[in-house]
Amino acid sequence: MATDAHDRPVPAADLRGRRVLDLLDQAIGGQSPLIRKNVARARQRDPEATPAQVIRNLERMYVSALTGTGAAIGGTAAAPGIGTGVALALSAGEALSTLELTALFALSIAEVHGVPIDKVERRRTIVLGIMLGGSGSTTITKVAERTGQHWGRQVVTKVPVETLRQINKILGKNFVTKYGTKQGIIVLGRVAPFGIGAVIGGGANATLAALTVRTARRAFGPPPTSWPA
Repeated sequence: MATDAHDRPVPAADLRGRRVLDLLDQAIGGQSPLIRKNVARARQRDPEATPAQVIRNLERMYVSALTGTGAAIGGTAAAPGIGTGVALALSAGEALSTLELTALFALSIAEVHGVPIDKVERRRTIVLGIMLGGSGSTTITKVAERTGQHWGRQVVTKVPVETLRQINKILGKNFVTKYGTKQGIIVLGRVAPFGIGAVIGGGANATLAALTVRTARRAFGPPPTSWPA
C-alpha cells in the first residue's frame, strides 16, 4: 500500500481512482490543439455543411473510431503467437485512447455549439457530464441550482468556475466508480479467445459510443442554425 505526503497509508481503491482521474486530465488537457482540427475535418466532407450536418459527421467519426479501437484490441487474443497476455496489456493501455476519443468528440460538439471551452474546469464538466450520462446531468443541474434542458449550454457557460469545481469534484468520484467498473468488464470481455474478444470489444465500444452520442445530443440540444460570422 502506498503512502501520502504525510506518510499515511493510501487505500488501493483511492490509488486506482487517482490513476483514472489522471488519465482523464491527460485526455482533457491534450485536446486543445485538436478540437478545431477535428471540426475542420468534419467540415471538409462538405464545405457548405450546416452545423447540424457537421455534428452528424462528428458523431459518425467518433462511433467508427471507438468501435474500431475495441475490435482491434479484442482481435489480438485470437492472433497466433500473441494470446491473452498481450491482449490484456493492450487493453490496459487503451484506456487513454478511449478517453481521448471521447473527450475530443465531446469538446468538438461544444465547439460547434459555440460553448466556450477555454477554461479547463469547463472542459472537465463537459467531458465528465457526457460520459456519466443521466446521473451526470442530474448532478450538474442540482449543484448549479439550475433547471431546464441542455445543461451543456445553460450551465457550463453561465455558472462561475468555482461552482464548476464543486460540480467536478462530485462528478470525478462518480466517474471513478462508473468508468472503472465498466472498463473492467469490457477488458475481460476482450480477452476471450478464438476471436470472440473482437466481437465483444467492438460491440462494447460501439455501445459506449452510442450512449455518448445520445447524451451529447441531450446536453447541448438542437444545433445552431448557422455558423457564427
